[in-house]
Amino acid sequence: MATSWVLFQEGRERAVFLWNLRCESLQHGQSGTLPHFLEEPVDAYIVKSNPIKLRCQARPALQIFFKCNGEWVHQSQHMSQEHTDMGTGLKIREVMINVSRQQVEDFHGPEDYWCLCVAWSHLGTSKSRKATVRIAYLRKNFEQDPQGTEVPLNGMIVLHCRPPEGVPVAEVEWLKNEEPLSSEGVVETRGDHNLIISEARLSDSGNYTCVANNIVAKRRSATATVVVYVNGGWSSWTDWSPCNVRCGRGVQKRSRTCTNPAPLNGGAFCEGMSVQKSTCNTLCPVDGGWGEWSEWSVCSSDCERQRSRECTAPEPKHGGRLCDGVAVATDNCTGGLCTQNRKLIHDVKPQGVENSSDVALYSGLAAGVVTVVLLIIAVTLYRRSQSEYGVDVIDSSALTGGFQSFSFKTSRQANPLLINSSMQPDLTVSRTYTSPMCFQDSIDKELMAERSLLDPLPDLKVKDLSIASPGVAERAEYHVMSHPQTFPRGLAPDYRAVGTTLGRRGKNLFTPQVSLTPSRPLHKATAVFGHAGGRLVVPNTGISLLVPHGGIAEDTTWEMYMIINQEDSSTVSEEEAEIFLSPAVTYGPPGLDLSCPIAMTIAHCAEVAADNWTIRLKRQTQDNKWEEVMSVDEESTSCYCLLEAQRCHVLLEHPGRYTLVGEPLNQEAAKRLRLAVFGSPDTSNSLGFTLRVYCVDDTPDAFQEVAVGERSRGGRLLEEPKMMLFRGNTFSLQVSIQDVPQLLWSIKPFTTCQEFSFSQVWASNQRPLQCAFSLERYSHSSSQLSCKISIRQVKGEEQILQVYTSVVESEKGVVPFFTQSDCTIISQTGSRAFKIPLSIRQRISATFDTANAKGKDWQLLAQKLHIDRNLCYFACQESPSSVILSLWEVQHQDSGDLDSLASALEEISKVQHEQTFEKGFKYSQTPL
Repeated sequence: MATSWVLFQEGRERAVFLWNLRCESLQHGQSGTLPHFLEEPVDAYIVKSNPIKLRCQARPALQIFFKCNGEWVHQSQHMSQEHTDMGTGLKIREVMINVSRQQVEDFHGPEDYWCLCVAWSHLGTSKSRKATVRIAYLRKNFEQDPQGTEVPLNGMIVLHCRPPEGVPVAEVEWLKNEEPLSSEGVVETRGDHNLIISEARLSDSGNYTCVANNIVAKRRSATATVVVYVNGGWSSWTDWSPCNVRCGRGVQKRSRTCTNPAPLNGGAFCEGMSVQKSTCNTLCPVDGGWGEWSEWSVCSSDCERQRSRECTAPEPKHGGRLCDGVAVATDNCTGGLCTQNRKLIHDVKPQGVENSSDVALYSGLAAGVVTVVLLIIAVTLYRRSQSEYGVDVIDSSALTGGFQSFSFKTSRQANPLLINSSMQPDLTVSRTYTSPMCFQDSIDKELMAERSLLDPLPDLKVKDLSIASPGVAERAEYHVMSHPQTFPRGLAPDYRAVGTTLGRRGKNLFTPQVSLTPSRPLHKATAVFGHAGGRLVVPNTGISLLVPHGGIAEDTTWEMYMIINQEDSSTVSEEEAEIFLSPAVTYGPPGLDLSCPIAMTIAHCAEVAADNWTIRLKRQTQDNKWEEVMSVDEESTSCYCLLEAQRCHVLLEHPGRYTLVGEPLNQEAAKRLRLAVFGSPDTSNSLGFTLRVYCVDDTPDAFQEVAVGERSRGGRLLEEPKMMLFRGNTFSLQVSIQDVPQLLWSIKPFTTCQEFSFSQVWASNQRPLQCAFSLERYSHSSSQLSCKISIRQVKGEEQILQVYTSVVESEKGVVPFFTQSDCTIISQTGSRAFKIPLSIRQRISATFDTANAKGKDWQLLAQKLHIDRNLCYFACQESPSSVILSLWEVQHQDSGDLDSLASALEEISKVQHEQTFEKGFKYSQTPL
């Protein structure tokens, strides 16, 4: 019955509408054509829960109605307006309706939700096109993510990508290293969204990401790393070398290098031998030898005879020497009794010959004597002339004695192991860095004279202002631990025999009672405190706690503890933008009752030089959620935070678990990373050596965890750790090994470059990130390893760690780390824990806690000590000056320098003196 009534009412309304339309048409008397649609409804998508508008415009039109899914849309849901076309005088009507997400979801039909317009004129009706309305969406997961691959140079790269299901269908684009991919004619993206590079170039190596987007959202696929590698190729052979022997059977060789091209990006090294050897035979030289003499010739008319021989026994060959001596010999054939005209020569001398011979003989003798005398005179005169210069020319040492030969040795020898490296390390020396991993907490008190500290306070009356340094007995109460055989460089292991004292004020760095093994957990410290207060330190972590004097009631003691929680904490908050900047630190016990706040120091890794962070102190609740205590930039009466470059000092009143979290304000926000490389031989391979690279938050406790783990596995620190800024720009961190001597060492292919995603580094939560490079030497004779480790953020900073070490160094002889003596102090109680002596502290508090006529108050003290922010917190304390001094104590716990405090008090006194003088001068100028 009800249904019939509804149909009757709709029919009645439709009849009335048509009657009115007819009347209106007759009234206007319009003539012309059927309605013509100037604008028809178009297909639309509903994004999230926002309704869409469908619009129609027709001319001439007296009425326009929408019809959706075969049903008329009620007149009340139409929004219409009309106007007259000035050119034709025809009436133009425009109608709109809203379609909501609920309407589309409630429709269940064989096709999509659709609507069309029906326009009326006095001549009839016209219908518009159908417009479909669909709910837009885009799934989160890709149907197929691109996979990383390694291809050779000029090979084909094919990356598959199937975007998530969505309406409308998602469009796909490719990014390379976070930049839109430029095709440059060599990149092809097909209709199936696959990326194809037919001939890979070296520049095509990189990180590729498939990005799908439609009107709803944008989705990124997993990043695929593409490595284009180059296999090594041999160069041409060199010419054969000369035979290595001058005579007989020897060896000659030729060589080639794997440089045509050289292997790159993990490409395979050339197969085969780089050197070829061949046997060679060199003909030995044959020295010549004389043959037999021939017979003597017939005696000639000159009374001579001759004979000859030849150099043929053997003949000189192959560069052999010729025969020594003469080839022809001549001899007097009569033995000096040669005859002329059948007479002997001495019997046929003519008359007068003998006399002439005698004259010639005597003349020759006289000439010889004269010549010898003249020569002796000349030599004598020459020597006398040279003696005037004091040098005997016969002594050759006078010419060379002024010169001496020196041999110079450079500090660094050329290293044949380095390829294309600018560094030339000394192959005879290896480096093992032994860097301390803690902050020294000196307990010495500086002597502060009475006039330097208390004269600025004329209204303080103190009888004894001397401050004595702690004696030997006080030092004995400190628990000192040291690793076995760990000594600073240059000190003998038997430190008891060394007379040199180290440290300030002549204290010896070592004590004979050295514990060889740690007696306390690495990340927990416990001590009992009483009314005198004290300091609690977690060694090597940068975490400490100061309990002020008088904070615990008299005749009461508390066993207090501090724990660094290394387990994975729950999410900081529902806002994913916040990250941990410090470890989570718990102090207790929970029921601790203190009359004044304690001061806790926490190390953090935020780069606070620029205002790029919002840093908050948070506390963990019982349901393991983190609630905000305060922002370090805001003011609060329940807590106080003093933020410094590498640590934060917090004044707290309630035990619990606390941490510092940060929210980056822009992409320039950065956190500090500490980078280190360790090395150790491969236990499963005598030729293997492993390099482990760590990237951790730059806080002492994070690096301490790495150091303890490496010590247990026998690792050595190969390069001094370095600091690097990692920015919040969503780019990843790449670690690569470079300059490995490829002729001596091999590395597993495709492992020379490794990568940490941005989220791994940015939200590491103090956990160490590690990657390893496994190397293998070709022979046991290769005992040196030199290479570089490059750590860089894409579009960010880069640091280089230089590795140069001996891989066969005895592990027992290498000390991987050493620890300063004071950094293992866990607790200090009483006056030894404070820089400011108790008596002076009490008098300063009494002076500044209440304002006096001279203007001294705790606000002035805070201003001069540069602790003048959030003064409302100090105003709520029973003794504001005492809390300010506690904060000053933790600020200066490392240096122990009282000069800044004395200078501040002196400046206060000077200002007060000037003010008093000015008031007195004004009073003296006032007329009576």
